[in-house]
Amino acid sequence: MKFVVLVVCIITSLQLHAQDSLISTIEAYQAAENKKFATAETTVLTEEDFAIFDELQFYPINLKFRVNAQFVRTPNEEPFLMPTTTERLPEYVKYGEAHFLIDEKELQLNLYQSTTPYDEPGYEDYLFLPFTDLTSGDGSYGGGRFLDARIPKGDTIVLDFNKAYNPYCAYNKVYSCPIPPKENDLLIRIEAGVKDFGDH
Repeated sequence: MKFVVLVVCIITSLQLHAQDSLISTIEAYQAAENKKFATAETTVLTEEDFAIFDELQFYPINLKFRVNAQFVRTPNEEPFLMPTTTERLPEYVKYGEAHFLIDEKELQLNLYQSTTPYDEPGYEDYLFLPFTDLTSGDGSYGGGRFLDARIPKGDTIVLDFNKAYNPYCAYNKVYSCPIPPKENDLLIRIEAGVKDFGDH
């Protein structure tokens, strides 16, 4: 009996350590985002907002919004022009689907790949995940938020909505930002990641 209790305690301790490590990683991400916005050379803020900028507002970190999704590749998709907040029409192709559960609700998001190669090395496996949810316009930016992802080697992919970020046009209208496709509208409140800058 003592052995069983010891094993349970060890497993619990390892789980808590893993959770603490994930939370620390998310906190480091948030700190890096705040530093980027607070630095004149890297900020996307207008001069007026930069002058009074303190920090971005984030939902409380919640690991239920970090999900291991089933990744389904979708070969032979036709490229399409994704609408943006301006007349710019970047070309993307649907690369795959992420299927996952949050609060026992079956959810799906499409991941896209740009047909234009990135100039920066290291982005060859980059996937773009724009989405909206029931917080869009009610706590988070109404135009939706983005997640960065990489092409997974297997059939699962981690989606951490605690790292969901706003498009640049949420802060400065000079930027042209993709509009999330309707099929990436989640009928659930994703209360994770960055909040609407209008709430600052």
